[in-house]
Amino acid sequence: MRRVLLLLLALPAFAYSQNLPYREMPPAPSEYNGHNVAARLIDGMGFRYYWATEGLRPENLAFKPTKESRTVLETAEHIHELSVIILHSVQGVPNRMESPIEKMDYERLRRETLENLKSAADLLRKSQDFQLQDYNMVFSRGKQKQTFNFFNEISGPVSDALWHIGQVVTLRRQSGNPITDKLNFLDGKLME
Repeated sequence: MRRVLLLLLALPAFAYSQNLPYREMPPAPSEYNGHNVAARLIDGMGFRYYWATEGLRPENLAFKPTKESRTVLETAEHIHELSVIILHSVQGVPNRMESPIEKMDYERLRRETLENLKSAADLLRKSQDFQLQDYNMVFSRGKQKQTFNFFNEISGPVSDALWHIGQVVTLRRQSGNPITDKLNFLDGKLME
């Protein structure tokens, strides 16, 4: 009876997880161009984030290897912030540095991060008439504004997010909950 109850309690979380983007990567585009390459890079990030954060338990989210380190949850919050910056640059929306960062529960944080990455990749794929140099990363604070080009987007928040996703993978392994070994990172699929 206890097993049945646990299974019934786990089903909604499983169904919820099935509806999130990047359980599998979308098919690769047939045409090679800057937009599709940038979108595919973000798709790869989304796939890795999905599986790095899938099935994390409260003890994993609270884990940090040293007192100076971030917890897994704090790292996921930072990745979320980076996903917002990535999406805003593709949308042409400035990042307002004076805005307080909203605290949210882990499930919402994870969902929004995945949706931000999916939206950014989809916008890049659909906007073939724009040049990549038109996508600027803009930070504003009051009347001050700082603008960075798309190369800075790649070397900044995109690379930083990939770095931190790797940290989540390492930290969850250290806390006793490694990611599944059934992932094919080249195809972006779960081998079942």
